[in-house]
Parts: sequence; C-alpha cells; structure tokens
Amino acid sequence: MTSTGARYDPLNAVTGWTPPPAGSVRGMDIETIFGESTFGLQEMKSRLPKVTYKALMKTLEQGDELDGAVADAVALAMKEWAIERGATHYTHWFHPLTGQTAEKHDSFITPNVGGGAVAEFSGKDLIQGEPDASSFPSGGLRATFEARGYTAWDPTSPAFLVDGPSGCYLAIPTAFTSWAGDALDTKIPLLRSSQALEVQVRRALKLFGVEPEHVNTTLGPEQEYFLIDQEFFYRRPDLVATGRTLVGTKPPRGQELEDHYFGAIPERILSFMMEVERELYRLGVPVKTRHNEVAPGQFEFAPIYENANIAADHQQLTMSVLRKTARNYGLVALLHEKPFAGVNGSGKHLNWAFGTESHNLLEPGDNPHENRQFLFFCTAVLRAVERHQDLVRAAVAYAGNDHRLGANEAPPAIISVFLGDQLTDVFDQVEKTGRAKSSKQGGLLGLGSRVLPKLPKHAGDRNRTSPFAFTGNKFEFRALGASQSISFPATVLNVIVAESIDELCSLLEKELAKKGDLNEVLHRVLARELGKVRHIIFNGDGYSEEWHAEAKERGLLNLATSVDALETLTDEKNLKLFEKYEIMSPREVESRAEIFFDQYFKTVNIEGEMTAEMARTIVLPAAVRYLDDLLDAFHNFREMTSESHSSKGLRKLIDDLNQTLNDLVEALDRLDAENAELGGDDVHSKSLHMRDNVIPAMLEVRGACDRLERMVPDDLWSLPRYREMLFIR
Repeated sequence: MTSTGARYDPLNAVTGWTPPPAGSVRGMDIETIFGESTFGLQEMKSRLPKVTYKALMKTLEQGDELDGAVADAVALAMKEWAIERGATHYTHWFHPLTGQTAEKHDSFITPNVGGGAVAEFSGKDLIQGEPDASSFPSGGLRATFEARGYTAWDPTSPAFLVDGPSGCYLAIPTAFTSWAGDALDTKIPLLRSSQALEVQVRRALKLFGVEPEHVNTTLGPEQEYFLIDQEFFYRRPDLVATGRTLVGTKPPRGQELEDHYFGAIPERILSFMMEVERELYRLGVPVKTRHNEVAPGQFEFAPIYENANIAADHQQLTMSVLRKTARNYGLVALLHEKPFAGVNGSGKHLNWAFGTESHNLLEPGDNPHENRQFLFFCTAVLRAVERHQDLVRAAVAYAGNDHRLGANEAPPAIISVFLGDQLTDVFDQVEKTGRAKSSKQGGLLGLGSRVLPKLPKHAGDRNRTSPFAFTGNKFEFRALGASQSISFPATVLNVIVAESIDELCSLLEKELAKKGDLNEVLHRVLARELGKVRHIIFNGDGYSEEWHAEAKERGLLNLATSVDALETLTDEKNLKLFEKYEIMSPREVESRAEIFFDQYFKTVNIEGEMTAEMARTIVLPAAVRYLDDLLDAFHNFREMTSESHSSKGLRKLIDDLNQTLNDLVEALDRLDAENAELGGDDVHSKSLHMRDNVIPAMLEVRGACDRLERMVPDDLWSLPRYREMLFIR
C-alpha cells in the first residue's frame, strides 16, 4: 500500500499572497479617519438641534431618563448619516452569553401605498428591538419555548458602520434582556457594576473632601493571537472545529531561540496589521501597540485605555476585525488560548483602573507614602482580591484557558497580587508603624556610555508571573485568555472593589464619628486591614514549585482547573455580593454558572470526538500505509539476501511502528468509551467527567499520534506539521 497522491505543497502558503506594488498602498491620516465609521458625539452635535443635543448629553453624563422626542431626533440623524454612507440595514448589536456578539438585520426600507418605498427608522426602532431569545444561552432563566427577548439601546457606546464588499449596515450597541427582565448578556452586569463602583468611590472621595462629577472605570485589554496561512488551517480538521491542534508534535525548533519576540515584523504580517489598524481607527478603537509576541507566528495589539463599557465593545470589534482582515491576506487569526502545544499560548491582559474626570485614583505619584487617596484605594483593591480569590479565578475559568494558566507564559491559577518593591515597602511601613514616612525612589539608570542618555528608573520592577499585578498606575489582570470577553472579569473586579470600598468607608465613618483626625483614623484603619490581607501580596516567581508550597502555607486558594473555580461561583457569599450591589440576582448568577459548565462540557466533548475521529481516519491510515510499505521492503529485502542480521534495522523500524500503532488503538478504545459515557444528567457532573476522564484519554491518544508523526514519512502524513504552520508565513 502506498500514498494515494503527493502531499500538499507548503509553497502554496507563501505563493498564494504577493505584496502590493510599490506605491499602491494608501497611507493613513489617523486624525482624519479616526471614528469616521462611528456615529459619535461630534457627528451628533453637528446634526442634532442644540436643545436636543443638550438633552441627550444630560442622559449620557447625568443619567437622566431619555425623552422619546430626543430618541426620535437621534434616530432620524443616525439613519440619515448611515444611508449617506451606503447603509441599507440596521441591527441591534449585543453581547449574549455565548461570549461573542449577535445581530439581526432589519432594512431601513418600508413600502408605501404608492407602490414605492421610503427609508424609515424611528426612536422606537432605535430604543428597542425584539430578537428571538429562545436559542441563546440562558442557564435556565428561560425555557426554550419562551422566546421573547428585548434589546435596549446603549446611548453611551456609539453606533458604527460595518463595511463589506457589497455594502454596509448600521450596528447599534444594545443591552439584551428577557421578557421577565433577566440580563441575558454581559453588558448589563458590566454597566451595573461600573455604577456600583462609582457610587462607592464618590462616597470615599467625599470623606477626603472631593466631590467629582463622574467616576469612570477604565480598561485596556491587550490582545494576543496567532496567524497561520489558510492553506494549513483548512487542512487541519481540529483547527477548523476547535481552534486548536488536538494532535501535533513539537517541532525541532520552537521558541527556544527567543528571536521572534519584538523581532522585525514580516512584510505580509505588517501589511495585515496596518489594515487592521486602519479599520479599527475608523471604528474609533484607539489601538496603540503592535509587535511580535514570544511564540513563532504569535503577535499582539494593545489599545489606549477607555471607559469600561466602550472598551468591552471595542474589544469584541477588535477580535472581529482580526478574523475578518486575516482572510484578505490568505491568513487565519487564531484566538484560542493554546492553538499549539509546546509553545506559548495567547492571553488577554486586562489593564484596569478607575478615576475622576481629571485624576486616575490608582496613580501613586512620586511619593505614594504621602498620597492618602491612593493608599486608601489600593488597600481596598488588596482587600477585595484577598477576600474573593475564588471569584477572581472563576472570572477566567473556561476550557481554553486551562491550557495556559500555570504554564510558562501565563500566571498560575493561584491568585496573588504583585505590588513591586516601592509599594510593598510603603504598605509594610503602614502596617508596622501605622504611618509611612518614605518611598523608595528609582533614580537614574546609567548605561556606561557618554553618548547614551541616563534613563529614569522606576522604583520597582514588573512581574510577568503574577496574575494580578500593579503596573505603575493600574492593575493588570493577566489571567484572561485570548478568546474571552472582558466584560465578566471587569464586572467581577468592579463589584468586589465596590464592596471593599464600601466596607472601608463604613470603618472610617465609624472612627471619625468619635471625632478623630482623618489622617490618624485613615492610617489606623489601613494598618489594621493590611495586616489581615498581607498574605495576598507576592512579588516573587509565580512559576516556581516553592511558590505553590508557600501559597498553601499562606492559605491561598489553588483552583487548578476551570471546574474547580466554577464550583465556587454560586457560593453564598458570592450570591449575596452580586445581589447586594444589584449587579445580578441569585437567579442570574446561577444561570451563569450553568452556562459556564455547559460551555466547558461541550467544548471538551467536541475536542474528544474530534481527537478520536482524526486519530482513526487520518493518523491510523497513514501509519498503516507506512507499515505496509515497510513490510513490503522487508520481504523484498529477505528475498534478495539470506543474511537475516542484515535486516535488523528494518525489523526494528517495523516493531517500533507496530508497537506505537497498538498503543494508539488501545488509547483510542479508551477515548471512544469515555466519549460515549457523558458522565451524568447535569452539566456539572458532565464537566467533571470531561475533566477527569475524557481529557486524560485525549492526551493518551495525542501522545501516540505525536510519536507516529515522528515516524511516518512526510509524503504519507497529510496534516500540516508545526514546523510549517509556525514558520511559513
């Protein structure tokens, strides 16, 4: 038995795209194009009557109820703006609990009595839509036959145009709720949590004699991703079905040389990046940074920080634009957390802060020991993370993220906080003496050459192994995965910190009622609270085995898998937390847990079935063909010579291949049995079965497949190999 045809030609992956001719690429005038595809405040101001615009701004800035006449005026201006740019349809664009976005398109055109048609779009159309809610995840909040759901216009996030080769349509950011009023999306809890945090921050600032007009939560999500040629993608059933390779051995060269990180960006990739940036700028997304990441074929974009709600919308747009634009270059953008075993996976570091119109409240300044507000709010964050380690971990718990948390490119599943040398020293002083009297200074860094400038040196280093690290004037939540919506993790951070500020304010108010001085009371309260949460601060190597042992001694949680973490989501303290600050009702929290377990179970179940199918229909036949070729060669050789020892090497090849084939067949039988046994009647027990039985069986099959890949000749192995997918671009 021999190969039925030549293996695909990897050269197709590099010859399928050619750079455009010199001078044909249009440049970017960022100031001109930025936001041109959005119906933002500037566009509204130019099109709306002054009275209407002022009324709208009261809604946006002060939370006043939206008047119907204002909505009609906005709808008319929005429709005219969209039609002028070629839009024929509009959609209410929302974030259901799939983690993705959803939309249903409606035409602007309405037939009239004369047989013609007119373009109509009213305030009622703008404010409320009614998509079918029956098939979206609800976690038991809605029965399948209860189909009615509503979308509600979010005026704080600008509408935008989505362009395509045949035209464009208007997308209107909206919230999504059931007929019974339950939140069926990620936007409603995020908006509620931002509001809850604002209430408590304003309360705290009032104690310091400050009364701001607004307090905003800001987010800056960094997006890591892989790019591979579509030639490889469509020849890998596992990538198509699951977003990651379920079989595939590590190549001789991976990321060991560390030459890809921040290296020169290949021409094809740079062209792709520039087009992504152009589209994101047009949509008003302030993308700032682009570079090569650590693994070969891995890259990153990062934006400037924005209001949390807008940042969440923009993050979804960023993922969409990445995927769509890649196709223009014959590429596929992989956002899975671990598309390739043996090299770094992809995360989404979420930079989180809050502040007033003019001041970031997590900015320590040059002398943080003197910054009372910073010490207060930073202590509040420490208390929040320490008390809710389980919830912070659950916020990033899903099947894809289990492949990277704790690996060499991601923080461990143990939640701790990195503060750095300067702040750790300041808080140590507060805890021990009740008052900090100094702050370590960074000074200047000399480089030993007169021609090089002396660099301002930060007072503390960074720590890439920490899941929650202070990085200058914000906290970086590093545990998010690349494909994840940022809304739920941001919601969790907002609400746990709101609770902590609430409690600290109550302690201060109680002490101040005894007529104490604010400074004395503040430092006394902070010293007492820091002593309770000191064990959450860790500035060392989170990858080390020693840290795992030390964390256990400190009493920190180690929720190693998503199932472990999700089991804590509905603990009584968490249900009460969300309910107290009116973020989600117990029903809504329980529904999220149900959905997250269901998504975990289904994800691993699909991977298990696909692993078995690929092993049986692709890997096994290739190995059997090779075994047949070896046996033919062996028999032909024996006919040519009577010296049995001369075929010793060939016989060993046959024996090794046959043994590995046997190992694969046995592992496949076990995987088939585990796939057939779903593990129970509820999604929790099914998830446990996937974690404890299916995943180990998958790994056994993969191990045998990967050993065969190292044996079977190239012309018989039809799957693109890692050496091709990671390095040909």
